[in-house]
Amino acid sequence: MQTGGFQNNPFMRLTLGLMLLFMVGFVGTNFALYFAKMDLTPSSVVAYYNGSDEEFRPARTYQSMLEVSHMHLPMMAMVILLLTHLIIFAPFSRGGKIAFIATAFLSGLFNEGASWLVRFVHPEFALLKIASFLILQGSLIFLLISLGLYLYRAWRKEKALQQEHLQEEDFEEAVGEEQHLP
Repeated sequence: MQTGGFQNNPFMRLTLGLMLLFMVGFVGTNFALYFAKMDLTPSSVVAYYNGSDEEFRPARTYQSMLEVSHMHLPMMAMVILLLTHLIIFAPFSRGGKIAFIATAFLSGLFNEGASWLVRFVHPEFALLKIASFLILQGSLIFLLISLGLYLYRAWRKEKALQQEHLQEEDFEEAVGEEQHLP
């Protein structure tokens, strides 16, 4: 990976491309899960975590939030690690790569932490929840698009090299046939 060898390895590109499809599904389900429970208004976030008398919804319990965090924290760390690791090899500036990596990890951490803050500290942290969710999803989408474009360019480059190689072989064959003519 470090030397760009995956660009020339069709199996690696296939694996990364298929992983990309799964990750697009992951981002899609992130949106679906979020909007099944709340929307982009602070009041909906507060109602989800702190309960709502109008909707007969109880507040989230410490244990239920702990169970969610227990799975979210390592999963998000692995997803973000995977995507940011791959983006390291994309043609972005050093500062850009640092910004992409930091934004993705911090928004994931804030997204998870804001849930706890809304529930157990103050409802005004709902704004942090909404902002971090949108930034996290935007970061994931950006990373997926960047990876997809990078893989597509590597595939096109390989196809161009194969075409060039075939033309060279055709030329060598034609020259060889001319040398055998009487």
